[in-house]
Amino acid sequence: MTRNPPSLAGQIAAFVADTPAGALPAEVAHKTIRHVLDTFGAALAGARALETRCALDIVAGPGSGASPAWGTHHTLTARDAAFVNGVAAHALELDDAGGCDHSGAVVLPAALAALSCMERPVSGRELLMAIVLGYDVGRRVLEAAGGYSAHNGAGWHSTPTCGVFGAAAASARVLGLDATQTRHALGHAASFAGGLWGFIHDASQTKRLHAGRAAEGGLLAARFAQKNVSGPAHVFADVWGGFFNTFAPQAQAPELLLDGLGENWKIMRCSIKPHASCRSAHAAVDSMLMLTGGRTYDAADVRAVHVRLSGFVNRMCGARDLGTLAAAQMSLPYALAAALVFGDTGIDAYLAERRADARIAAMLARITLVVDPAMADLDEPEVTLAAGDAPPATRRVVVPLGSPANPVSDDALLTKFRTLAGMALTEPAVGALADAVLDIEACADTRSFDDLLRGEADGRALLY
Repeated sequence: MTRNPPSLAGQIAAFVADTPAGALPAEVAHKTIRHVLDTFGAALAGARALETRCALDIVAGPGSGASPAWGTHHTLTARDAAFVNGVAAHALELDDAGGCDHSGAVVLPAALAALSCMERPVSGRELLMAIVLGYDVGRRVLEAAGGYSAHNGAGWHSTPTCGVFGAAAASARVLGLDATQTRHALGHAASFAGGLWGFIHDASQTKRLHAGRAAEGGLLAARFAQKNVSGPAHVFADVWGGFFNTFAPQAQAPELLLDGLGENWKIMRCSIKPHASCRSAHAAVDSMLMLTGGRTYDAADVRAVHVRLSGFVNRMCGARDLGTLAAAQMSLPYALAAALVFGDTGIDAYLAERRADARIAAMLARITLVVDPAMADLDEPEVTLAAGDAPPATRRVVVPLGSPANPVSDDALLTKFRTLAGMALTEPAVGALADAVLDIEACADTRSFDDLLRGEADGRALLY
């Protein structure tokens, strides 16, 4: 009697459950450590964001759990911690990109929340493998849904729609689920998937919540599976109610779920963000910083800034609404104006006082965006600066800083981490957390990270 081959979900689940931690190549482990450090920094600073504080106010209560809300003195249930820490990690647009898309803000909060449920130690090597698997599964689902351009272009926000699978995979691995239970978790995750780009039209803050919901959903999916609550086995199949038939009926390529599995680790394609803006604005910011050579300008010194860009990038970040931090960080024109006026592209350049600077309004009037219909959706913009008496100069950065082919240096990454983590932790605590992350492969019990992530954001001013 022949058996039916395992479903796509079953094959992915077996890979998640059965791949030994020792199979992780050294270069993949090294890159993962960089992303863990980066995500912790983004989340600790994000603990001071308005959306995070609101999330914390909603879920926090006396005796509500033992999992830390990172950067604060609050403890929460594992489910609520995954949600709040996911919101925090994505709240300032400083988390990584290129995975599900924002994989770190989804996977790490879920994995750490799962860790806090464990009654046995989980080694650093095992935690790294869980995180890598989360990145891998979330990205593979996105690629099988047609890729970033097709899936997001259809109106879905891939961070929650695909990221929930990554969070489920990472949580399942931390919890030690077997292949069948992990398949159940992926099945549950498919029904927890959701998230739309509707926020882009009025600069609403819903986007900030998406990573938290995906982390929470993935953790819940794994915990229900741990209790042997069944999830659909054929969730990736060509069936009514299948994920791809529902979310990507025209663009789907389900075979990509398994393409290069165990060889092509998807975290290796992910980027670390040097600028506090939407990743689609980064290449233009890099171009502007090259054109200015470190000099700052008043509007009177700038004749014009001309940006040639795709219609997709223009729809995503072509707006000029500066009313909120969330809006400004999705604005390519503001990113360029801040680079010109302040020479600063970090989070400080986006806070309320800087956004209200009269020099910014004057500089924005000099910036023109022109959609080139010949450009593909994800082609990087071209920037032309006409300043002073010099002839116009043009730059187009094809591989923005922070990409795998153009990475930020270890020193720059540590500086970013220390700056951001210092918004919630004391200086000694920042150093202790950095040391622990960098030496995570030698850690016998990563549950110790809970104590290292408690901080003082509660008593510090909001970032908005």
